[in-house]
Amino acid sequence: MLDIQGLDLHYGASQALRGVDLKAQIGEVTCVMGRNGVGKTSLLRAVVGQQATSGGTILWEGHDITKLKPHERARRGIAYVPQGREIFPLMSVEENLRTGFAPLPRSLRHVPDEIFELFPVLKDMLHRRGGDLSGGQQQQLAIARALVTRPRLLVLDEPTEGIQPSIIKDIERVIRLLASRGDMAVLLVEQYFEFARDLADAFCVMDRGEVVLAGTKAEMVEDDVRRHLTV
Repeated sequence: MLDIQGLDLHYGASQALRGVDLKAQIGEVTCVMGRNGVGKTSLLRAVVGQQATSGGTILWEGHDITKLKPHERARRGIAYVPQGREIFPLMSVEENLRTGFAPLPRSLRHVPDEIFELFPVLKDMLHRRGGDLSGGQQQQLAIARALVTRPRLLVLDEPTEGIQPSIIKDIERVIRLLASRGDMAVLLVEQYFEFARDLADAFCVMDRGEVVLAGTKAEMVEDDVRRHLTV
């Protein structure tokens, strides 16, 4: 599992994370919630190695990865779907998927058939440019690109942002299926409360860089969580 202990993160003199503790178990979806600017994206960037931390430890599968570079974490099975998707707009869908080969040994450098079972629309658009896809299709492509790396930890930053409801349902179905197989942990930042509530096995609510509520889905008190999400 992912085990974050006492994590601190600074941007210059500004502290974005303060002693954050968080666990994400294999076979479960762990949702991080909170208002804008409370440190959610900073937490994910720390997990995947895109932002250096100033204190605490990040353990993955029992190993300390706090100082590892992003590509080293990718080789250990950590995949990231960033906010805003960040696909390559001038590359085809197929070429975008193939960028997921980077951390893989040569024997695994192919796009699994399962990708097109999860996201059938991508099979029909393999030769279209990524930038020509709708926002929802681009989000599906971004998740598919991450899955090409065969991750054991899938990290997603607001996958429903700017997405039409029908595709939100498709993404929810895929995330639930991936977690239910029991070989992957999913760590998800989400502003859309209903989406997070329906998916979460465990949850964590942040405010001003700290964890202020955390527990299992059964322990979630909806009114308490919503109070930390409204402005």
